[in-house]
Amino acid sequence: MSLPSKKSASRHAPVRADHPFKGIALILASTVFLGISDLTAKYLSASLPSVEIAWIRFLVFTLIMLPAMVPRSRLFALRTTCLGLQLMRGAALLGSSLFFITGLRYLPIAEASATSFVSPLFVTALSIGLLSESVGIRRWLATATGLVGVLIILRPGTSAFHAAAFFPLVSALCWAFTLVMTRMMSGREHSVTTMTYSSLAGLGILSALVPFVWIAPSWHDIAFGLLVGIASTTGQWIVVLAFRYADASVLAPFSYTQLMWVSILGFLIFGEVPDHWTVVGAVFIVSSGLYTAHRERVRRSQLLQATGELSPNA
Repeated sequence: MSLPSKKSASRHAPVRADHPFKGIALILASTVFLGISDLTAKYLSASLPSVEIAWIRFLVFTLIMLPAMVPRSRLFALRTTCLGLQLMRGAALLGSSLFFITGLRYLPIAEASATSFVSPLFVTALSIGLLSESVGIRRWLATATGLVGVLIILRPGTSAFHAAAFFPLVSALCWAFTLVMTRMMSGREHSVTTMTYSSLAGLGILSALVPFVWIAPSWHDIAFGLLVGIASTTGQWIVVLAFRYADASVLAPFSYTQLMWVSILGFLIFGEVPDHWTVVGAVFIVSSGLYTAHRERVRRSQLLQATGELSPNA
């Protein structure tokens, strides 16, 4: 069997470049697009069902990825060795989007967004069983701190608790599954392949569900639905590009700037002012996420040193 050519290999494994500032700039740009997508989805939730909004979002996503589905073209990206994982990742991504949009219908966007940022804590727990990673006491303490932040925001057992708060939590869990499955395919699947299958899986599932809740959208709704899909896909694509220039542990702290954007835009558009409990809980969640990212960076450095790929003085 002949070895794959350099051209073929590079197509499946994009070259990594160590440019952390470029990666940080890209991740900051992605938060703007993702924040706009969330704000627009919340706006549409007043007139369209969550399933329909998500369907429009994934329809636009699929149309953008259409060139990667044309056989014998240079962009064709449907060849995969992980079909099951790709489809499960697409279903998990769909769950993350659908549950979050549903939560936006009932919750202030700052509260929903802050709660959804608990996903790194779920990744820590899932990594044990799915990635066979060992998690030390410090990372578990960081996870516990993040969960305290969630409890501060939700305040179960009080009059401030809203049952819809579970939607962004489930969304965060689905996103954690998405991230873990992305790691499982890392180095084996091209990012374009992963995005293409995610679009197809999400659109396929939603197309089976949307007839049961369909409300004829106005041209106004369609225009904003297109904005949701374009902003979301653009944001996700920029995130993929960012990870070519810097590690997750470097980029993670800057992803939290999305909380700032949605809080500002939520106030300007919906007149929503985050209460002090939401702010305090968000501080706990962000702090735990930052520490988890730090421990991930330390763990990776130790692993590279152990394998001789990094100098102890680096």
